[in-house]
Amino acid sequence: MTSASDLAIFLTNDLTGISRGRAFPIDDLRDRMVAGCGWVPANLALTPFGVIGENPFGPIGDLRLQPDRDSDGYNLMGIDGEPDLHAYLCDIVATDGQPWGGCGRSFAKRALADLAGEFGLTLKASFEHEFFLLDHPARLDGAFTLSDFRAAQGFLGTAMGALGRAGVHPEMILREYGPRQFEVTMKPATGLAAADRAVILRDVTRDIARQFKSRACFSPIIDPSSVGSGVHLHFSLTASDGTPRTHDPAAPGGISQQAASFVAGILRHMPALCALTAPSAISYLRLTPHRWSAGFNCFGYRNREAGVRICPVDDSPGRDVSRQVHLEFRASDATASPFMVLGALVRAGLEGLRAKLPAPPLVEGDPADLSPAQLQAMNIRRLPESLPEALAEMRRDDVVMGWLPPELQQGYAALKTAELARVDGMTPQQQCDLYASCY
Repeated sequence: MTSASDLAIFLTNDLTGISRGRAFPIDDLRDRMVAGCGWVPANLALTPFGVIGENPFGPIGDLRLQPDRDSDGYNLMGIDGEPDLHAYLCDIVATDGQPWGGCGRSFAKRALADLAGEFGLTLKASFEHEFFLLDHPARLDGAFTLSDFRAAQGFLGTAMGALGRAGVHPEMILREYGPRQFEVTMKPATGLAAADRAVILRDVTRDIARQFKSRACFSPIIDPSSVGSGVHLHFSLTASDGTPRTHDPAAPGGISQQAASFVAGILRHMPALCALTAPSAISYLRLTPHRWSAGFNCFGYRNREAGVRICPVDDSPGRDVSRQVHLEFRASDATASPFMVLGALVRAGLEGLRAKLPAPPLVEGDPADLSPAQLQAMNIRRLPESLPEALAEMRRDDVVMGWLPPELQQGYAALKTAELARVDGMTPQQQCDLYASCY
């Protein structure tokens, strides 16, 4: 039996990485799964600060939020007497049901479909999230400690249970290095499900923290002088039958030629990709050398300063390494939509596969310690040092711009123009405070 408080909500995770949508009585769910609910094109230019940037859509036009009709959705779990909320991630479609060019989820779907259609490959992936628990004591000596973990275990345990019930398949949660910083990881998923789970993880974690009278903040950095929080995308290539396609024990780093070409495509376009994967003004306070983030478009073996790194495996006797080998893209954070991150990486990887690009050289040590001549010899570049630089890199990269339908190009330009205008003149700490209030 349902009550007046039983609601369902249709959500889109927009270009700012924030979930927005419309709710309705759960008794209407069957009809809504077919009909969807209304949406507005101008919302594509909605900044994280709640202001819609000046955009070409204006007051004209209508769209729909349309969930997958065979989806079971997921629950935002109420504790201490709060109601549950049943949620569905949606595509943004035209009123006739056709895909709309401004939908990030559809952007990822098309890229994954091309990867499967052209090369018979799919991506197995997982987004690794770091976040700040803002009301947790800011202990400088609390990194990885049992005592600091125990101080937050009520929230952490409840969050892990809620994530499991939401279908995220959480893997690990830990007290991270920075003050008030934690990390939560998920088991890998195939294709679009990896990005869906990343969205759900953020929303569920924030909601459980709210119910604990706390705040889980996924902003990339809250203190310019301290560490930041990234969203690292772990991925591997598999054939349509599930056969691993990332590992080759005879190749440098144990990476197959196909996977190496995929990575080479990412590195070639990485300066432009930053505009989509690290898309806030404060992303570039974190994305700097010597922070274990990513300052250069280089490939490394277990190297946390590399833009893409080969991750460790359990290679003890009897273990199947081929199913463990995977790669990690490190230049992203939670101000980006997981759908845009996933779609952009697949698009860049496709460019590498089509061109059969050679394997990039493996960088040992910190790339910031290499000479300009060494960097040039390995075709390694410093990544953009600000959002305006990243946006300029994207505009200059005709290949990357060619991936984006006109609606995405127009909406993203309007959004970022308004976002940068809002933070203009602020100190780095003021910018951090503003983004922390939104993420």
